[in-house]
Amino acid sequence: MEFTKNIGEKDRKVRLAAGALIILWGVFAHSWIALIGVALMATAFFRSCPAYTLMTMDTLDKK
Repeated sequence: MEFTKNIGEKDRKVRLAAGALIILWGVFAHSWIALIGVALMATAFFRSCPAYTLMTMDTLDKK
């Protein structure tokens, strides 16, 4: 399955960092909130955000 890339490098780094922090917080708090971190990490990994697709926007660097 091919995803349309709509996440730029800066956005990707922020999502990776925020996702990791939220996962750690959720694990230590024994909370379901860690799933939000997993979603952020997944969108960073695939470089595709479904919300961005619905809003027809992207954060890719235009060259």
